[in-house]
Amino acid sequence: MHDSSYYTPAIAMAIACVLKGPAVLRAWRDPLLRSVYTLIVLSGLVFFFAAPPTISWVNRTVGIPNFSAALVYCLLSAFSASCLLLLLNWRGGPPEEARRAARRWVAGYAVVIVATMALFVLGHAPEERQRDFDTYYADTPYIREMILLYLAALAVANVAMIVMCWRWARQVRGWLRAGLLIIAVGFLTNITFAAAKLTAIVARWNGGDLDFLSSDLAPALAAAAELICAIGFCVPMACQRVGDVWSTWATYRRLGPLWRELQPADAHGDHAVRIAWWAPAELQVTQRESDIHDGLLNLYPYFDPEVRARAHDAAVAAGSGPDRARAEADAAMVTAALGARAADPEGRIICAATADSSPSAAPAGGPRDLVGMSVALRRSPVVATVRERAASEAATGSPERVA
Repeated sequence: MHDSSYYTPAIAMAIACVLKGPAVLRAWRDPLLRSVYTLIVLSGLVFFFAAPPTISWVNRTVGIPNFSAALVYCLLSAFSASCLLLLLNWRGGPPEEARRAARRWVAGYAVVIVATMALFVLGHAPEERQRDFDTYYADTPYIREMILLYLAALAVANVAMIVMCWRWARQVRGWLRAGLLIIAVGFLTNITFAAAKLTAIVARWNGGDLDFLSSDLAPALAAAAELICAIGFCVPMACQRVGDVWSTWATYRRLGPLWRELQPADAHGDHAVRIAWWAPAELQVTQRESDIHDGLLNLYPYFDPEVRARAHDAAVAAGSGPDRARAEADAAMVTAALGARAADPEGRIICAATADSSPSAAPAGGPRDLVGMSVALRRSPVVATVRERAASEAATGSPERVA
């Protein structure tokens, strides 16, 4: 890997930290958000301090040859622990159980980090090695154990992550399952990183030279593993968000027929406050639902419960389920009311309804399924029959007050 190959992901993680920082500070008590942020920070630090120029700078600054190697190994161990914590918090479950598991992993990797630094202090690595530290000091007492310790800790974390992802993926479906399987592939790739390092070290022990596995192949595998894992973590969240937006716009479109039908019944439609076309989908749906409710309220004096009852019976007889039959009945009543209103241009029924303010005039039947009503307006044969009858009655000009 070239030097820029290390700094590019580090810069990307730094940008993510800056963008997410304010949100994390506002909700620091959220363990999931805290875990995500910690993982991003440690991921960026690993790539930054693993870059050869940074290795040289750290060693010069500290004044200890190869101190940067021990630092990177500690960061890798902390990164492994943060991955496990993120998955634990993401999966959820009983909070106390998750906290106990998190404490065990943190304690275990804290011991690994302390042992890594202790072995480095006990060892002797006087010559700076920016790219081949693992193989160059593969036979050096204590340094050898330090290298094997960090590789073992990394492998244990990756195996644990794969097992946890696989078990969870068997219990879920959809984008979450896909994300978990992608994450598992990422950590499997990370195991190949450790395997490449270990193979090069064993070759050194036996007098061979497979250093390219450690100095060239392993860093590329580590970068690929991080990219795959990042995709795996992002896929469920991003696709869920896209799915939510798509569902909201689908609801907006499905409300269209009912909204357009009720426009003539909305006496205040021309003076209502309209939102911009670029407003969020949720706000657009809210506006459309509000317009529909206003239209229904203005149309209420023309509602005929008998029309609704007959339409409900006809829908049930045609094989509609309870919810669909109710939506068809409501849509049929709205269609008949629109016809009655068209036949009453002078508003005589509204005046009569205003004079009759008895409690029995209140709407009944609970909240209506607006989407179901809108779909029924276009597709229900029951509603089509009522519409034809309402058009005939409107042509005679004899509306009947039945609500």
